[in-house]
This record gives sequence, structure tokens and C-alpha cells, in this order.
Amino acid sequence: MNQELINRLPSLKGRTKAELLEILQREEFGYLPAAPLSVTAEEIKRDKRFFGGKAHLISLRLCVKADFGEFAFPVYYTLPMKTEKPIPAFIHVNFTDLVPDKYQPTEEIVDQGYATLTFCYKDVTSDDGDYTNGLAGVLYPDGEPEGERMGKIAMWAWAAMRVMDYAMTLPELDHGRISVVGHSRLGKTALLAGAMDERFYCAFSNDSGCSGAAITRDKVGERVEQITRNFPYWFCENYKQYVGKEQEMPFDQHYLIAAIAPRYTYVASALEDSWADPASEMLACVAASPA
Repeated sequence: MNQELINRLPSLKGRTKAELLEILQREEFGYLPAAPLSVTAEEIKRDKRFFGGKAHLISLRLCVKADFGEFAFPVYYTLPMKTEKPIPAFIHVNFTDLVPDKYQPTEEIVDQGYATLTFCYKDVTSDDGDYTNGLAGVLYPDGEPEGERMGKIAMWAWAAMRVMDYAMTLPELDHGRISVVGHSRLGKTALLAGAMDERFYCAFSNDSGCSGAAITRDKVGERVEQITRNFPYWFCENYKQYVGKEQEMPFDQHYLIAAIAPRYTYVASALEDSWADPASEMLACVAASPA
């Protein structure tokens, strides 16, 4: 363990959760909107014979009304039929709208007694610099996010929080054991959603790496320079000021994990994924643990 690096990190001592979230939103992800005025769901289709009747697959259209406008996106709810209630659940921010999917072994999850609510991140807003579609287009009709305006990761996280709004209305679910899950860029999304919304029981990050679960200082593989050059729209504009200046950041990614405490965070890392840097992800967990 690199204790010398941990000693150089911005301290958590004396920092409140509110202060951690303020720094992360101002400097990295952008400010998320307040909770919406309402969240409602329209059932589009229900397959009662999913997995041979072990579950129902319910296709929904989630409608969100907020003070900045309205938008809607599809959500897919897999509800086990042979599980004792209330049922714990995963809210999965996924790369596809397929159920099951290579990123979500849904039948195995059902067999373990869990429900899933999943959505494709591109159904919320596109994974590019276009701010005219989906949630981005409603939030920023001028199409020009600047300064502290939130990037796409924050938008996907805010959408996951709206799925949580809906999940909390379902009496069959265990409202105290609903977790948020994501891989890679969507692992960053899951961590941010878990930090921003105290209703999540656990945030699961798989290979979220740079700007996710990995310490930025002394990181190998992807760093702020590469991620803001290739994916500038994931973050607020302020984040670019730390290109080549990671040592000057008033925060590091242990702040994101610490902001989830005292709830749970699960960080999974692939040993050979040097781009994400599993050693730096482990350091972030160690550095956040005092929280």
C-alpha cells in the first residue's frame, strides 16, 4: 500500500458530506438539479412468462416533471415471482436496453431473489457532445454547457435517482436494500448516484477507473488529460483545469467514495485493466475508509 501517496491526498478530516459533494459537483461533474416535481410510470408491456414464469418483465415509460421541464425514458423492471417479499433490488445503468444482457445476467439475479430496474444510458441522453437531445436538451435548450453545468455522467446519475423515486413507490420492494450498479463510465455514474442519493443501500462500481473509483494522483493509464480530451462532455468544464495538474486538485476520487458513507460501496477491478488501474482503485477505497 502506498502510504506516502495516501498522506498527500486532500484530507477527509473535518469535511462534511455536504462539503464533499459541493467540491465534486463544482470541480468535476457539475451541479445536479433538485428532485423533480413528480415521477410517474406508464406500463407499456408485461411478460408474465419471463424465464418460464419465474419473473415478470415489465416495460415502462418513466415520466419526469421538473421545474426545468419534462422528459421521459424507458425502464425495464424484472420482478421475481417466487421470492419472499419485500424484495431487494438493483438499479442498473446499462449500455443496452436488453434484458437479459451480457452486462446483466438477469435470470441468475432473479434466482438469487433480487429484482432489477434497468435502463440504457443513451435513452436518457446521448454519449457524445450533443446537448440538444433527451435530458440534456431539456436542461440546456441553448446546447452550451459551461463552467459548473453538469456533464453527461451527472445526467445519467440523476436519471438513476429518478428510477429510485419510482422504486420507492413499489410495495413489493425492500426500500432499504436498493442498490445502484454500473460498469466503466456507468460505474462512475453509479458512484455519483450513490453519493448524491442517500436512499441507495450500496453503489457498485465495476472498472470505473479514472474519475471514478481510482485515485487520480500518480495514476497509471488514463488520466485527466486523456479523459477530458476524449470525453469532455462527461464532466463540467471546470474539470479541464486539472489537466497535468492533478497534484493541485482540491479533492481526489476518495472524496466520491467517502461521500457514500456510512452506506456501502463495492469496487470491482480487473487485474489486467491497467487503463483503469486497479491499484489506484484500491488506494481510493483505503483512503475513503475513515469515512
